[in-house]
Amino acid sequence: MEFTTQHFIALAPLLITSATIIVVMLAIAWRRNHSQTFLISVAGLNLALLSILPALKVAPLAVTPLLQIDTFACLYMALILVATLACVTLAHAYLGDGGSGYPGNREELYLLILMAAAGGLVLVSAQHLAGLFIGLELLSVPVYGLVAYAFFNKRSLEAGIKYMVLSAAGSAFLLFGMALLYAESGSLSFTGIGQALAATGLPSPIAQLGLGMMLIGLAFKLSLVPFHLWTPDVYEGAPAPVAAFLATASKVAVFAVMVRLFQISPAASSGVLSNVLTIIAIASILFGNLLALTQSNLKRLLGYSSIAHFGYLLIALVASKGLAVEAIGVYLVTYVITSLGAFGVITLMSSPYNGRDADALYEYRGLFWRRPYLTAVLTVMMLSLAGIPLTAGFIGKFYIIATGVESHQWWLVGSLVLGSAIGVFYYLRVMVTLYLIEPNLRRHDAQLHWEQRAGGVMLLAIAVLAFFLGLYPQPLLVLVQQSGLAG
Repeated sequence: MEFTTQHFIALAPLLITSATIIVVMLAIAWRRNHSQTFLISVAGLNLALLSILPALKVAPLAVTPLLQIDTFACLYMALILVATLACVTLAHAYLGDGGSGYPGNREELYLLILMAAAGGLVLVSAQHLAGLFIGLELLSVPVYGLVAYAFFNKRSLEAGIKYMVLSAAGSAFLLFGMALLYAESGSLSFTGIGQALAATGLPSPIAQLGLGMMLIGLAFKLSLVPFHLWTPDVYEGAPAPVAAFLATASKVAVFAVMVRLFQISPAASSGVLSNVLTIIAIASILFGNLLALTQSNLKRLLGYSSIAHFGYLLIALVASKGLAVEAIGVYLVTYVITSLGAFGVITLMSSPYNGRDADALYEYRGLFWRRPYLTAVLTVMMLSLAGIPLTAGFIGKFYIIATGVESHQWWLVGSLVLGSAIGVFYYLRVMVTLYLIEPNLRRHDAQLHWEQRAGGVMLLAIAVLAFFLGLYPQPLLVLVQQSGLAG
């Protein structure tokens, strides 16, 4: 095919992110400078984010048979880039400058995050199984290094190895499923597969097995039950900014491609597969929330809570009509905002770096009396994750319930209500801990460096945004409505 200017405009976010990766790599080779690497990364990500506006003007446009740049892809590209920007800002505060900072090389962290973000951008615009696999691997491989980045910490290394081994197994399932689908439909493009499956009426056993194996591969990345066993260990072991990236940008990219796959081939969401998805959704909601109840480690608690949140999202995927795509968009935006805020607080509590993250719940006892701003942010994030009215999380949950009711998925709606009720308990437990008064409360506040202040300002902005979207969600709803899969 011939490349025109329009193709380059459509690909601009991906091209700019890739160019940033090369510039950062050359800058590191030339001279190691933590702040310089950070500034180049932020400048590149901001440029990539701005380039989505001209890309929207030429959308929808198929750039090679592998990628489709449409309004749906642009919304999720923006979400991934915003999440990556937030994680890079948190990483800068976390790694710190000067003697109290991180003991190893700090610059490569930005390089790995940018590469994973580029993989996410490929993934959300994939319209072909080859594009899906390239994007997924480009997203996953740098994350293995990111999770084990605190190499002197046994837990971080263990988390990296666990994630790598289990991720390889997930990729094997995904590839096998793709091979079966190709054998059945004779095509690797989503539309081709959709048409081939629709032509035969009900999908054949081979096609259903192929879709089922692909679902296993993707469910692993989304840590849905029963493929969730890696989640709490990896969240706990990974450095806090990396856990934030894993919980937001990485999962958003995988879920977006899953939505595209299921929307384009309606046969995928009918019959046996729909029942399997329903069971996975109910299991993820109940297991995620029940296991979070027993946690005394904030990162593990957020890990289990993310399993439940993607269980809620599956409700809209199973419904897959009416409000579904809109509900998924709204929920993912609100989930990303609240997860970034919650992990951001852990990141700033863990700096300057001292061997392990401040993620044990007892370290947050009476935080209000030491760091009131961080307490305010974490309180808003917990309320939003619980789906309390006047927060962004409430709007997301409301849309998911509306979708479930609209398609008469009563079992799923019932499990969502039950899961949310359990969730309120452990989110409130974290909030109560923040305001306890300790008998011999010691101040151990470190003097904040400018990079931590930048992270703090960003967290306050996230908290304000979570409140604003809870009070006035109209701009978000309009944005998501315009990004339907119709393009």
